[in-house]
Amino acid sequence: MIRLDGVDAAAQGGAAPVLRGIDLAVAAGEQIAVIGASGAGKTTLLHLLALIQGPLAGRYTLAARDPWALPRRERQRLRAGIALAPQQPPLPPRQRVAVAVLAARLPRMSLWRSLRTLWSPPDAALAQAALAQLGVADKLWLRVDRLSGGERQRVGLARLLVADASLWLADEPLAALDPTRAELVLDVLRAQAAERGAALLCSLHQVDLALARFPRVIALRAGRIVYDGPPGAIGGELLQELYRAQDEAPPELAPLPQPVPLPQAMCR
Repeated sequence: MIRLDGVDAAAQGGAAPVLRGIDLAVAAGEQIAVIGASGAGKTTLLHLLALIQGPLAGRYTLAARDPWALPRRERQRLRAGIALAPQQPPLPPRQRVAVAVLAARLPRMSLWRSLRTLWSPPDAALAQAALAQLGVADKLWLRVDRLSGGERQRVGLARLLVADASLWLADEPLAALDPTRAELVLDVLRAQAAERGAALLCSLHQVDLALARFPRVIALRAGRIVYDGPPGAIGGELLQELYRAQDEAPPELAPLPQPVPLPQAMCR
């Protein structure tokens, strides 16, 4: 689905490389946690995959094509198949939640249908179903500026659930959530991605959840991938070094909970 070969990339709006020599392959339907200290390059990696910025060096291949060698309109068509949930969702404060959620479907809509969504969302039931899974169904017709930080984050994640996309990217999706809601949200994202055959990449500071819930973990340090593999091979020494390199104390790891098995109908 996606390949990065020797890619260097800058942060959005920057010029100096933040990622260096990245080699990465993501297959359809994979579920991957990305861990690393603040400043390690996690957000830059997700922005690179989302086609927000191109590589400074190396090659990015999506569906056997180089998006940055295509005309802008064709690249936009590829981008329509990618859904990104930023850590701080860009939700207009005066917008209704239903409209904010359904904005994720705009890349697939005609101009008339997209304009109609602004005053009479035709898929309000779809938005409400997504919000219900994340525990905020009662917020459907509220204005965004009436939401708490955690509610705003879950509204941003509901956009992933309604997007017609084959690649889901979530940047620190649990940052504003308490531990119980964090586990619920992560399980919903994983189950829904699996049901739809979408690849899911989540950058996480909750290392215990990353190791317990994801079959593959990528660790970044100073813009380079220092580990890519199953969580069981990640030891305390690697974690100490991973976070020490960024002048941060390593996160305190709780005992790892058992992963919640997905129903067979959701496994592909």
